Amino acid sequence: MQRRSFIKNTTLCVVAVSTSGFIRFNGNVYIGDCETTTDILGPYYRPDSPMRNNLIIAGESGQQVELSGTIKHNDCKTPYKHAKIELWHCSPKGEYDNTSSEYRYRGTTLSDDKGYYSFHTVLPVPYDAGEGFIRPAHFHLMITAEGYQPFVTQLYFTGDDYITKDPFSSSPNAKRRILDIQTLNDGTKKVSYDVSMSPKLAAETAVIDKLTGIYTDEKDKNNKIEIFKKDNLLWMKNEVFGEAFEYMGNNTFQYPNAPQGMSLTLLFEIISRRAVKVTKTYVDEKGEKHINVAMKMVNE
Repeated sequence: MQRRSFIKNTTLCVVAVSTSGFIRFNGNVYIGDCETTTDILGPYYRPDSPMRNNLIIAGESGQQVELSGTIKHNDCKTPYKHAKIELWHCSPKGEYDNTSSEYRYRGTTLSDDKGYYSFHTVLPVPYDAGEGFIRPAHFHLMITAEGYQPFVTQLYFTGDDYITKDPFSSSPNAKRRILDIQTLNDGTKKVSYDVSMSPKLAAETAVIDKLTGIYTDEKDKNNKIEIFKKDNLLWMKNEVFGEAFEYMGNNTFQYPNAPQGMSLTLLFEIISRRAVKVTKTYVDEKGEKHINVAMKMVNE
């Protein structure tokens, strides 16, 4: 099958993205609900943060807090041993360490034999993401566990005035990620968050809305990639209507019905509040890669 005919004809074979959440039927009744929802991977993720769960920096201000919880399999109860948990967040001044070798307020740990994980750090603060748009305070988490789709999310905090003004934290799917900050008997602060892994996760509406639009190829300004939403799925327009894509985690979407040996993926990068980049990678029947990089500006 040639490249053009593949792109044109695959619109007839779309598959719906599975939903997240784990309500299970035990043969008699539906039991359990350990839904874990995703959130967008922002522009400040850095891989390879140090293996450590203590992110406290001597001499810096900020309210110290423990973030802890349990990583579970998708049966909602079995602990997942040695899952990789990455945490990153802004400083008490609202700044991310995006370049230094210290990886300030960034760290990686593994869940123990009971699936338990914990980080000791400080509470992040709301910050100006550009032109007066204030993001609520939040933790970023990325969890990687063999057999499951990589899980990316953001955790918010009860009482933050900016939650209702932010398209991601105000999404209905984010309700379970707006967490209470507990004060323990010894005066220390604690935030708890359990995660149930899933083979597949659905991208949330707010995430898809952020990615839709018309992207201009960096090398050929006349070449456009149009991304749109239908039935809460992400689609790429083609000559007929479009192709629907499955969410693969980490801002990556893949066309699910490519012929064997061929593939079509879209990788999105949030460059800033007003800029999003997409890398479209098509692998043809010969195994050759065709890569297009395009950008869109967001006018709000």
